[in-house]
Order: sequence, then C-alpha cells, then structure tokens
Amino acid sequence: MTESETFETIRYTADVVVLTPGGDVLLIERDWPPFEGHWACAGGHVDPGETSREAAARELGEETGVHVAAGDLRQIGVFDQPGRDPRGRYVTVAYLAIVPADTPVTAGDDARTARWWPLNALPDRLAFDHADILSAVTAPTL
Repeated sequence: MTESETFETIRYTADVVVLTPGGDVLLIERDWPPFEGHWACAGGHVDPGETSREAAARELGEETGVHVAAGDLRQIGVFDQPGRDPRGRYVTVAYLAIVPADTPVTAGDDARTARWWPLNALPDRLAFDHADILSAVTAPTL
C-alpha cells in the first residue's frame, strides 16, 4: 500500500445544538451544497489556532446571531462516522447550549434562514447526521 492509500484527509468541525428550557431547538437552513435547503445545527470548520469549543461558539454567532461564551458550551459527543459528509471525511465535536426562550436569531454567514423548532417536531430534511446529533440530546441534559 502506498501512503495515500493508508491515510485519508480528515477535516475537523464543530456543531452546536442550541435549546431553550422549553425544548425548542435552533436550526439553520443551509444556503449552499451539500444539503442546500436542508436544516442543520449551526457549525463549521475549526480554524487554525482555535479549539472545537471556540469554533462552535464562533460559528453559532456567525450563522445565527446568538452569542454564547465558549466556556458555557457542554460537549455532547464526537461524531466521526465515515460517510457523514459527502465532501469527504469530517469529524465533528458537538456541543450543547441552553439559552432563554426569547433569544432572538438572525440568519447570517452561511445560513439562508435560522429559526426555532420544537425538539419533538423537527423538519424532515435534516443535513448530514444532524438527526443523530439531535438524538444524542436527551431530556436529562436539559
């Protein structure tokens, strides 16, 4: 085997599940492929020099206008299933943020729209493996 056959490029990302105490979740409608027009948690690439937690807080602010301190994010888990992203191998660290129910949102950056959804009535078209990420958030974490 050659080196290119034994090593694959892995991209590092961070995602944020934002919930209200009443159980609404903040999702963005993606404005670009892959999964253009599908709903997703806020998130994106970890930039050089930042942690995944810092990237999660940054991406949340850029995509939804919701600002939380990186230290207030709680890790949900790591999602690294091969094939979770059609662009290649992506590994994401997902975080949870709890915000007040009246927190305003503004779609920005890569989002076509940002809105609150009842956690028990999510849209049918979720991007990537975000249904799995949302499923990892259970009632005891609220």
